[in-house]
Amino acid sequence: MRIRAVIIVFILLPLILSFQSEKKTIIPLGIVAPIEKDSLIHASGFNLMGESVSKMISPSLTEEKFAENLVRIKNLQTKLYMCNVMFPGDMKIAGPNVNETTVLAYADRLFARAQKAEIKVIVLGSGTARRLPDHYDVKKATADFVILSKKIAVIAAKYQVKIALENLQRKETNFINTVKSAAEIVRSVDHPNFKLNADIFHMRREHEPPQHIIDAKDLLIHCEIAEDADRTLPGIKGDDFTPYLEALKNADYKGPIFVEAGSNYSQTQMAFCFQFLAKQIENVYKN
Repeated sequence: MRIRAVIIVFILLPLILSFQSEKKTIIPLGIVAPIEKDSLIHASGFNLMGESVSKMISPSLTEEKFAENLVRIKNLQTKLYMCNVMFPGDMKIAGPNVNETTVLAYADRLFARAQKAEIKVIVLGSGTARRLPDHYDVKKATADFVILSKKIAVIAAKYQVKIALENLQRKETNFINTVKSAAEIVRSVDHPNFKLNADIFHMRREHEPPQHIIDAKDLLIHCEIAEDADRTLPGIKGDDFTPYLEALKNADYKGPIFVEAGSNYSQTQMAFCFQFLAKQIENVYKN
């Protein structure tokens, strides 16, 4: 019986190893999706996932709900690596109506929960929270935002959490619309816990050149991606991301790339997305 078992293992071993090798990528791949899809995400090949702050670790959640989330996070097959939408839309972080005391108190509670959940990266997009009034002085808004961000970064460091400032297209907000402008703010904040997220989907929507990724290579800790026309999973439309992936390679970027493209997809589509994106990355990084 033991000999037969050993023979079966040797027969199946190449198949098992080939399946596992398909899930190994040059760059770690993640996907932003509901935590309920954990098993589908894992089966598709992704080893990292992202969820929203409001759903998982927001200070507005009761202690009971947060404790329940901690149990769910612990039992995930896919590592919950990051949370996005750092601030709720009704909490202004830029412009004339910022309540600094409220913002900093919220940040402290948020990062404390992130630490307990072992979430290392919080993406600072929050387009509504940072939207400026029409005709507001952008230079003043930028200077004030840098001052606030310095204080937020100090709190993040206390809890060993890193913030990744995200560029957002003009359809979503009117402040910090490019990697270039986000990088300028990150440089001004000048804190190891306040870094940059280069969102390639938003870059392409804003017709921002890949060179800006290379220019900000010392700041990058996170990257996000989706297809241009309808914000679909890579592979649905077949978008070629090669110029931006080449920029990441030239920037010596080895952090994760996260797909952020909605959540109404099947396991087959997610698995194809994983293979499609992994192949494009491999073609660039191995050449």
